Amino acid sequence: MTISADHTAPDTASTTPADDALTEAVKKFGITVEDYMLPARHQIQMVDPDGRLIPDSEQGTQPGHEYPVPGNDELLAAYEQLVVGRRVNDQNSALVRQGRMAVYPSSHGQEACQVAAALCLSDADWMFPTYRDAVAVMTRGVDPVQVMTIFRGDWHGGYDPLKYKVGIQCTPLTTQLLHAVGVAHAAKLRGEDTVVMAMCGDGATSEGDFHEALNFAAVFHLPVIFFVQNNKYAISVPLAHQSVAPSLAHKAVGYGMAGERVDGNDVVALLAVLDRAVKLAREGSGPLLVEANTYRMQAHTNADDDTRYRENSEVAEWRAKDPVNRMRTYLTGRGLLDDDGEARIREHAEAVAAQLREGLGDDVPVDPQELFRHVFARQTPQLKEQSAMLADEIARDAAATQNSDAREAGK
Repeated sequence: MTISADHTAPDTASTTPADDALTEAVKKFGITVEDYMLPARHQIQMVDPDGRLIPDSEQGTQPGHEYPVPGNDELLAAYEQLVVGRRVNDQNSALVRQGRMAVYPSSHGQEACQVAAALCLSDADWMFPTYRDAVAVMTRGVDPVQVMTIFRGDWHGGYDPLKYKVGIQCTPLTTQLLHAVGVAHAAKLRGEDTVVMAMCGDGATSEGDFHEALNFAAVFHLPVIFFVQNNKYAISVPLAHQSVAPSLAHKAVGYGMAGERVDGNDVVALLAVLDRAVKLAREGSGPLLVEANTYRMQAHTNADDDTRYRENSEVAEWRAKDPVNRMRTYLTGRGLLDDDGEARIREHAEAVAAQLREGLGDDVPVDPQELFRHVFARQTPQLKEQSAMLADEIARDAAATQNSDAREAGK
């Protein structure tokens, strides 16, 4: 490496292709680059907690941050998935109590975020969920029983990620963002028309992987939507102990990407904001960060006691902002949902719940060799050795059991 003796400052006036693309994106809105990257001064909200459409002037918008109301068909489809998602959350909590699932991180109260994230993507797009995003994975089209398989410890994630373009849910915090950026980078190199939805919670924004993923995506100008579901707690740690930024969406500008914040219990606003984010990313505007302000109504998991770190009054305050009730009232008020339509949706939700009860009630034969079978396409010598050791141990245990049974029979 040669070190130049010329210590003059570099030419900061030169631009990169990413800079040029960002400038072109901003021209569409007639605002400055700074106003494009910074989130609107108030969160975007289109329907209030009472189910009323808010006047345009009160939706939190400003020039370059205006959003049209999504179409009726999209809203009805979202509401149906909201109802199904709520029923699934409640059913899974019951299955945990019955011992048919080992653990379940409920998204009760966050279903609007889950549904909107899945519905705004095309079939060719990818989604990388967190461990709490089972409803989003299901909304993406994955069989409900396959989605929940991981929560009772069966098989390798439960579904084929390549088939559904959905990364496997996993417990490690924030690692999925790196996977999402990698897929987006590969898609860009191949010239594919792919947008990636990278989902995380507020706790993930305190992790190093969050920084690395956002910085890489911005530098390489990748089509990624970083969707932060800010449910106010990283297990028991409140947001105030994680960040004092004006909002998590404001973190975007530090990486050179656009940020926006939206009411995470307003599915109408969520669909509007995420639809535009996906469109911008697909057009080459680069990555974007969307923060959804929502709330985890139930405990972190069935193993958590949330009464130790939050007050019942706080939970009650957010219960009044319930996304399912809000959307039902809005659709009914507009004449888009009647009693027959509601009954059909409820029947669908009950059918999914019954499917889960039946599918998760079956005992699955255990094959210990699956521990080694799907790690690499071609097993390493170490894996072959470990597999043989396990097979030998199982055989010896079986022989010992057989001998013991024979001795008992001979008495």
